[in-house]
Amino acid sequence: MKKDITIPEVKDVFIAIVNEYNNAFKCNDWNAYIINNKETALEMVLIVSKGYDSEENKETSTIRRKIEELPAKSFAKIELVQNDVLELTNTFAVTYFENSKMFDKTFIFEKGSVTSKNLVNVPLINKQGVIKK
Repeated sequence: MKKDITIPEVKDVFIAIVNEYNNAFKCNDWNAYIINNKETALEMVLIVSKGYDSEENKETSTIRRKIEELPAKSFAKIELVQNDVLELTNTFAVTYFENSKMFDKTFIFEKGSVTSKNLVNVPLINKQGVIKK
C-alpha cells in the first residue's frame, strides 16, 4: 500500500529567516517567511513550526499557520523568531496543494545556523536572510 502513495518533490518553495529592521521598536528582528517562487499558486498551505534542543531538553511551543492561497512569485510572513529561539534547531513542516496534488517538506534550520555570517539575498523579498530549500 505505501508503495502506491507518491508525494512529489517540492521545488521552488522554501523558507527564509530574514533579518529586518523593526520601525516600531527601532531594532533588527528575525522573521520567518514562506516563499513561493513558482509560476503557479499554492493552495491550503499548512505550516507547523517548532524549535528544540534535544541535548539540553529544551523546546518551544508548536505554532501552526494556515494560508488559504499563496499566489505565484509571492511570499508570506510566518512568524517572528526571537533571538533565544535561534539558539535552537528550528523546523518548519510545510504541506500544500498545487494543481490538486499534495506536497510536503520539512525545512530544518540547524542550531546556530541563522547568523549574520550566513546571510544571502532572499529572492522576491530582496532582503538579507538565511534560506532553506
